[in-house]
Formats: sequence, C-alpha cells, structure tokens
Amino acid sequence: MVTKSFAKTWGAEYIAEDTVRFRLWATGQHAVTLNLAGEKIAMSSAGEDGWYEAIAKNVAAGTQYSYSLADGTVVPDPASRAQKADVDGPSLVVNPEAYAWQNTHWQGHRWEESVVYELHIGTFTPEGTFRAAIAKLPYLAELGITMLEVMPVAQFGGDRGWGYDGVLLYAPHAAYGSPDEFKAFIDAAHGYGLSVVLDIVLNHFGPQGNYLPLLSPDFFHQQRQTPWGAGIAYDVDAARKYIVEAPLYWLEEYHLDGLRFDAIDQIKDSAQKHVLIEIAERIRAEVSGRPIHLTTEDSRNVIFLHPREKDGAAPLYTAEWNDDFHNAVHVFATGETHAYYADFAHQPEKLLARTLTEGFAWQGEFSPHSGEKRGVDSRGQPPVAFVDFIQNHDQVGNRAQGERLIELAGVGRTKALCAMLLLSPHIPLLFMGEEYGETHPFLFFTDFHGELAQAVREGRAKEFQGHAGHAEKSVPDPNARETFERSRLNWAERDSEEGKQWLALTRQLLALRQKHIVPLLATATTQHGQVVKTAPGFVCVRWDFPQGTLSMALNIANHSQALPELPGETVFSSGNAGHELAQNAVIVRLAAREVIK
Repeated sequence: MVTKSFAKTWGAEYIAEDTVRFRLWATGQHAVTLNLAGEKIAMSSAGEDGWYEAIAKNVAAGTQYSYSLADGTVVPDPASRAQKADVDGPSLVVNPEAYAWQNTHWQGHRWEESVVYELHIGTFTPEGTFRAAIAKLPYLAELGITMLEVMPVAQFGGDRGWGYDGVLLYAPHAAYGSPDEFKAFIDAAHGYGLSVVLDIVLNHFGPQGNYLPLLSPDFFHQQRQTPWGAGIAYDVDAARKYIVEAPLYWLEEYHLDGLRFDAIDQIKDSAQKHVLIEIAERIRAEVSGRPIHLTTEDSRNVIFLHPREKDGAAPLYTAEWNDDFHNAVHVFATGETHAYYADFAHQPEKLLARTLTEGFAWQGEFSPHSGEKRGVDSRGQPPVAFVDFIQNHDQVGNRAQGERLIELAGVGRTKALCAMLLLSPHIPLLFMGEEYGETHPFLFFTDFHGELAQAVREGRAKEFQGHAGHAEKSVPDPNARETFERSRLNWAERDSEEGKQWLALTRQLLALRQKHIVPLLATATTQHGQVVKTAPGFVCVRWDFPQGTLSMALNIANHSQALPELPGETVFSSGNAGHELAQNAVIVRLAAREVIK
C-alpha cells in the first residue's frame, strides 16, 4: 500500500517542506484575512470565482489558524484537517505524511468475506476515543468480525453526538482524538486482519459550526430543501469539489477500506453526471492497492448505483443497506406496526422471505406508509449486494427509549434471528454489543446549548407523539449527559455467564459462515432464491448456487411448526426435532450440487 496524502482543492496544504498554501472559497466576502499563529495575512483573491489564497513559510504542524471576515467574524477552515477543540474554534495545520504506517502490506478482504461490525467511537469504550478502541480490536478479530464500520467522525458541534451533524467534513472529531490517533486505530485494525470503513454524510451539514452559508451562499440551493435545510449545490464547481474530494481524502489519507454513504436519496444533483456516480468512478480509478467497498443507504430501494459486471464485480457501489430486511424482521418479531413499520404489518413473514430470496420487500408496489410506489425489481442483484441487519444505530437509536431488539423480542427470538442473519448469503451487520446480548440502550444524544438545545429537545419529544405508546414526557433529553452515558456499552455484560453464551453462539455462527456460506458467494451473480414455505412466525427459504443449494428455516412462533424436507447436510441446527422445528429455532442445510435431486 502506497503512503501518500490527498491534495485537497480547499484548505491548508503543504506545498513544500515548511510552506503551506491556504485556500478558501468565499463568494459572499469581499475580503478575507488569514490568522496564523498570531499573525494576520491578507489573502489574495484568485479572480471573480470567489477563491482566496495565501502562502506562508516556516509553518510547523500543529500551528493554529482561522479566517477573519471583513466584519470581524472569525471562522475555522471548512476544510480543516483537525480542530484544536470545538467546531467553532481554530483549525490546526496538519502534516498528513507525519504518521508512520506499520501495516503497509495490508491487502484487505474480499467483499463476500465481510461481517460488518458497526460502532460509535464515543460510546464503544468508557473513554470514548480512537486510542481506547484499539484495545478491543483483538477481541473482535478473534470473534470472527472482518470489517469495522465506524459511525461518522467528521467534526460536529459539541463533544457528544452520533456524528450525522458533521460540519467540517475533513477533520476527525477532536473529542475522539487526533488525525494520527484515528490513523493508529485503522493501522492497528489492519494488523489484526480487520478492514475499516467509515460512514460519511454528504447530504447536509449540521446546525452548529457550519459557516459555509456565510462564506459562500452559492454552496446551497435555497429553493431546494432537505429535511435539514437548504440542499447542497452539487452542480456548482467549488461545492462539488468539496463534496467529491472528501471521500477520496478519507480513503487515501487514512488507508480506509471503504465508505458507507448516508441517506443518498437526499443527494439531489442536476449536473449531467450525478455527483454520486462521479465519486464512485473517481474512487475506482484513483484508489488502488486493496479492495475498496462502497455501501449506500437509500430509502428508495433502487439499484442504478449498484450495477454488476459479468464476473460480479461492482464498478460503482458495492452494496446497499437493506432497511426492508430489518423492518420485516422487526414486525415479524415484535408485532409493532407504527410509522414506517405499517408497510410490513400484513404477513411480515412473507415480506421477510422475499427480502431473503429477492433483496427488497418493496419492488415497485404501492407503499401504504408513503402513499406512493416504492422500489424496483431487485431479483437480478447478487446476495452480496445487500447489507442486512436486525438492528443498527438508526433502528435502535430512533426509538424514544433506544431499546435494543433483545428488550423487545426476548433472548430466544433474538438469538434465532441472529443465526438467520449470520448464516444467510447476504452481507451481515452487527451493531456494537449485539454479539454478546448487550441490553444497554443506544439513545439519541447531542451536546448543543441554548436555543438550539431547546429546539432539538422539543423536536425529539414531538417526533414520538403516538409512536408505540411513548408519552412526550418519557423521551430522554438528547442534550443531557446522562442520555449519552446510558448509551455506552456495558462490557461487564460480555463477561457475564449469559454474555459468554451469546459470544459462544456468535463465534460458532461466524465460523460456520466463513466455512460454508462465504465459498458460495464469490460466483453468485444473482439471487436465485426461492420461498419454500411461510406461516405466522415461520419462514423457510432456499438459494441455488453453482456449488449447491443452501436452505434455511426459522421458527419464532410460540409452538413447533412442521419442517419441509430440506436437501443436504445440516450446517447448523438449534431445536430441530425430526420433521418439526421447535420454537425459536433455526436450521440451515447445504447440499452439494452433485447430490441435489
């Protein structure tokens, strides 16, 4: 792996050993001053396109800097590589090549080997830092995890937050650690055989610390609104460079193995080539030396960003988070039908079986929740085009009380559903702590103050009026430190007898996945799934691969259910008794091609 830094169009860049070029786009300003280590340097205008530039010599890494506007307002660098502390304070000059990478021969994992583990740096350990998280890496590697998916780390307002309100998209959040400490986390993960992907947000900026509207109003289209405010002007050259270069920067400078793109359905672009396609094409062309895995979150259930070549390779995006799978599982297991779960209220077992065998549950049918048609035919996609989960940060944290599935469905059902998840041919994702049966909630938390804090507090309370019986007064205050503290993992649960039993099951399932399921996936170019049988609380499906047939049956009903005849040898079984499948049991069988009748 070649070590190099990424040359950004925006921000502070070393152009010689101690010489730094500072570059800022500010169409809304007629003068900008660089504040550098106590010195004020007038920035020259690079023409009518709004770019300002200054070059300074004898600049050491770690030097503080900011920009002063004509009215005296002082702002950080929107393309800062690091902040001294909070999002409103000074930026730091960073030498991106100062970190000495140890695992330079890391080659990554093939996508079909992926078992994704989603984690939030701030609540993953008691310390909530990149450095502290390193100590947990041997445990995850030994368990059988192959990929860490880190929730967004771009600098956001306050110390505490999920990360989806980032405003400085090139700077690791200072409360988690320095750029070199994030690199050390990734480097150590590679040493333990773990890939690392980062969740990034390119659809909006957070409400605190976003000075781009002041610097350049042209960065946004006021006439196009998103759930978070004015839409980004992806068709404006300077704004497009800022957005397109951010994914390349994280991949190249931090040696990441991939990215997860948040809520891409909110990325509206009128340019001839959609910005998401340009991003993927540039990544595929410019980042080499290891497999790069790009996943998307998209409520539309579309596949145009995930084409496949004849050999199954993904020229653009690798896979999509499959919310349909989660939603079907949730209704199937809990019976909850409020809000978007209404789409899965009728015969959830049939919708779950469809997601397992075809990808999406909704493939162009009329959605009762949205009142519109939703989705496209996904049967031509391979199983590995879908990232499945029975819980994640969204589906847990966007409940008023942040309950995990184990609290809603019980231990027995949750274990059965976890077995189904980890032994299906889709790519599985576990949410931190799920592997040992964590019961601590994961709540929505922020660290805002004043009017913004009050607005978030009131908005959160109103959001849950009528949801699953939650009263407004029961919604935890997002800004209370207690809300954040309650969301930390309780590692003592892992070491309890029940936690050890959970871990043993997870370890067994992941070993079976690598031995029996992964070898089927490299040549699986389409789903080739079939629904064998469904009944309330019961699902039985099969998938045909060139090497053989994989069959799976799951029963979470309160009674045993008749088990159809499934070909092949048993790979995994819990509670099977002859021709019946016990309550909260799963059976998986694999028949080699030559013995299938």
